[in-house]
Amino acid sequence: MALRDLILWVNPSAKEWAIDARLLRWLTFLWMFMGLAVLFSASYPIADAEFGDGLYYFKRQIVWAMLGLVGFNLIVRSPLRYILGISHWFVIVLLGFILVTLIPGLGTTVNGATRWLALGPVPFQPSELIKPFLVLQSARLFGQWERLTWRVRLLWLGIFSLVLLAILIQPNLSTAALCGMTLWLIALASGLPFPYLGGTALGGFLLAFISISLKEYQRRRVMSFLNPWADPLRDGYQLVQSLLAVGSGGTWGSGFGLSQQKLFYLPIQYTDFIFAVFAEEFGFAGSVLLLLLIMAYATLAVIVAMKARNPVHRLVAIGAMILIVGQSLLNIGVATGALPTTGLPFPFFSYGGNSLIASLLSAGLLIRVARENSEAEVVSLEARRQSAAERRKRYMKQKPQVLK
Repeated sequence: MALRDLILWVNPSAKEWAIDARLLRWLTFLWMFMGLAVLFSASYPIADAEFGDGLYYFKRQIVWAMLGLVGFNLIVRSPLRYILGISHWFVIVLLGFILVTLIPGLGTTVNGATRWLALGPVPFQPSELIKPFLVLQSARLFGQWERLTWRVRLLWLGIFSLVLLAILIQPNLSTAALCGMTLWLIALASGLPFPYLGGTALGGFLLAFISISLKEYQRRRVMSFLNPWADPLRDGYQLVQSLLAVGSGGTWGSGFGLSQQKLFYLPIQYTDFIFAVFAEEFGFAGSVLLLLLIMAYATLAVIVAMKARNPVHRLVAIGAMILIVGQSLLNIGVATGALPTTGLPFPFFSYGGNSLIASLLSAGLLIRVARENSEAEVVSLEARRQSAAERRKRYMKQKPQVLK
């Protein structure tokens, strides 16, 4: 693997990939570039007011995107068996970092939640970065379930439970719920018995209910979601402003950069509610096109999963699709009032280097599965010529012996 393979997002070798891998690659880049443009628009006013530099968030997102592309290209050019072979170490190390955030004085608290570690000036959020590695390790576990001993099964089920519990304690209910749903859906796709799945789902609902009952702000979020207009200046403020932004877009939108709600009305407009800014600037038509892009991505991901001959690879593709497409739909549901307000970012759109890197790694896993699905089918013309020439040489060497 050449060094340029890790740096350049345009590489001549990609033209030899299978068609679904190439389409997913270009859709990933299109999605990310759209997200960078929307982030530029959504973050400029607040960045200019807070830091005197309207490009403050945008420039940092560019740096994160370049780092994420290194990991993306490393994954799409590395055999999945190697990536799967080291995934458990990443899960354990990142779980350790999540537990460190719970130690008073070590974790960084923002808006009442301690989810970050400060590595100098760089914020590190292990609960975001662990997502693609949870997909890999759960695919290994559930894809080989029948061949594993109960000791191994219970060990990893316990580790997964500890991950979810640690994220929940931060507190980060939305990320814990997303990780839990991802693990559950991967287990469902693997064909695990329904009694196991039903009991796990019931336990997850009870855990979420207990968390909402104990955490007042979570309870207030759920109540404000049911009727945000009952308290539009306090608990319902975020959702009311988001709905105003979405409704103000009309059919064609106000135009790129012309959102009014992002001018200090809509809170956290460059992260959790960035879709509201997009909907206001590009309107119903633009929102439909974005949903079509997401649906095209999901369709290709399903095709890749169905073509996978290895059950573990199939589960990796399903898990990566859930992280990218499922999280996008959840974020849109929050911005439009269809779901309670959560802190889930919009993949490739929301500001945040940890989220962007996790999304690029997930996309890389999906593309890698697509490549390995068709490696035996897609052969370059030059390789075919060399193969034919070698067969001709072998035939000519064997011909005299056959005549004897």
